[in-house]
Amino acid sequence: MGANHDHHAPADFGRAFALGTALNLGFVAVEGAAGLWFDSVALLADAGHNLSDVLGLLIAWGGAELAKRPASKRFTYGLKGSSILAALANALLLLVAVGAITLEAVQRLGSPPQVEGRMVMVVAALGIAVNLGTALLFASGRKGDVNIRGAFLHMAADAAVSAGVVIAGALILFTGSGVIDPVVSLLIVAVILWSTWGLLRESLVLALAAVPPRIDPEAVERTLHALPGVTHVHDLHIWPMSTTEAALTAHLVIPAGHPGDDFLVALQHRLSDEFGIDHCTVQIELGDGPECRMYADGHAHGHPHEHDHGHEHGHAHD
Repeated sequence: MGANHDHHAPADFGRAFALGTALNLGFVAVEGAAGLWFDSVALLADAGHNLSDVLGLLIAWGGAELAKRPASKRFTYGLKGSSILAALANALLLLVAVGAITLEAVQRLGSPPQVEGRMVMVVAALGIAVNLGTALLFASGRKGDVNIRGAFLHMAADAAVSAGVVIAGALILFTGSGVIDPVVSLLIVAVILWSTWGLLRESLVLALAAVPPRIDPEAVERTLHALPGVTHVHDLHIWPMSTTEAALTAHLVIPAGHPGDDFLVALQHRLSDEFGIDHCTVQIELGDGPECRMYADGHAHGHPHEHDHGHEHGHAHD
C-alpha cells in the first residue's frame, strides 16, 4: 500500500542549470582573458573560481538528472543518492579552487605587479551581474535541497567575490598600490571557505546516511511512541535517499495485535506531512518475541530488516 507525495519531490532546475552554465562559461572566457591582459591575480582568481562553479553546476546538474532515473533490480532506490554525491563533490571542488587561489596570491604578495584598476572594476562589475543572476535561478530550491543549495552558494559567493574585486580595482585606481590585488584575493578565499564549510558538513553527513538535518529523530520517535497501542519503539532508522527525500524503518511493539491497514496508511501520511519522510517501512510486533524481550531488558540491537518468527508484520511504504 502506498501513496505518492509530490510536494517532497525535487523541483526540476534543468533550465536553470543550462542557462547558468552558459552564462558562466562566457564570463569565464572574458574575465580570464582580462586577467591575463591586465596582469590581475584578483581577476584570475575570480575567473578560476567561476570556472570551478561551471564544473560545480555541471556536477549538480548531473546529480539532479541521475536522481530522476527509475529504480531497477540492482538500484532499488534508483540513483537518488547521486544528488548527495554531487553536493559533496561540489564542496571538495571549492576547496581545490581555494588552494589554487591562495598559492597564487601568496606568490604575488612577494612581488606585487602593477594592475589597471579601472578595467578590473569593469570586468568584475560584469561578474556581479552574471553571478547574481545565476544565483537567483536557484534561489527557490536552496532551502529544501542541499544539491541545489550547493549551486546557489557557488553563484552567491561569486557575486560577493566579484564585488570584492570591484572594491580592489577602486583601491588600486586611487592608491596605485599593487599589493591590494593579492590581498583582496586572500579575502576572496576567506569568503569561499566560509560559504563552503556548511555545504561540506551537510553533504558529508548525508553521504554517511545520517538523519537529515531537517528531521528531528527524537520528535519522530515521540510521534511513533504516542501512536494508539504502541508500548515500545525500537530499531528506528532514518536516512537520506537523496538531497530531498528520506526513508524510515522502525519496529513498533503493539501487544494488542496488528492495528490494521488504516493505521499504517495514516502513519505514512503523518510522517510525510510532519517530517518529510515519504518512504517508511514499519514492523509490528506483539511484544512476546525474543527481540522484544531483549529490548525490554535494555539490550536492544538493530536489525531493521530481520523478522522474528511469531511476530506480526505490517508495512507502510511509499
